[in-house]
Amino acid sequence: MILMDDIIREGHPTLRTKAVEVKFPLSEETKQLAEDLLQYVKNSQDPEMIEKYNLRGSIGLAANQVNSLHRMFALHLKDDSGEQVSFTAINPKIVSHSVESTYLTAGEGCLSVDRNVPGYVPRHARITVKFKTVDGEEKKMRLKGLAAIAFQHELDHLNGVMFYDRINEKNPYAEVPNSIPYDRD
Repeated sequence: MILMDDIIREGHPTLRTKAVEVKFPLSEETKQLAEDLLQYVKNSQDPEMIEKYNLRGSIGLAANQVNSLHRMFALHLKDDSGEQVSFTAINPKIVSHSVESTYLTAGEGCLSVDRNVPGYVPRHARITVKFKTVDGEEKKMRLKGLAAIAFQHELDHLNGVMFYDRINEKNPYAEVPNSIPYDRD
């Protein structure tokens, strides 16, 4: 089980290293990592587990964040229509995206960042993605809103990019051109 002590923090070199494509069939160790990433995110949304294990809440977790350079991450959240989105994406890719942008009005956070970093993080408003499941099945999905933002945040981790790299340094709250602000509440 992944705990907060297993999550590496900013400044650790693995967070700035591009993750490596995962080969199929998966080894037992790699399957376990995929399951553990998803389980952490689920546990981090359960008030009893949060209290028992002192977890920080999360909707996504990338392998880089637990010091593993496998190209995989887990997401667990409700999408804009209230449907549960829950999967581990292995070798994920964005195959197309909208011209329109979006950003979280409250800004983004990260389990690997123990400080508040103010500012808007521009993201594509809608994306079409492909990835493989733990069983090697290829999935293709269209995501928008929070699910699209979270997917892009975690994919950035796999490329050694932190969310604050995308914030306008000179003006963190500068208007994002051609965008629809996204308010989580």
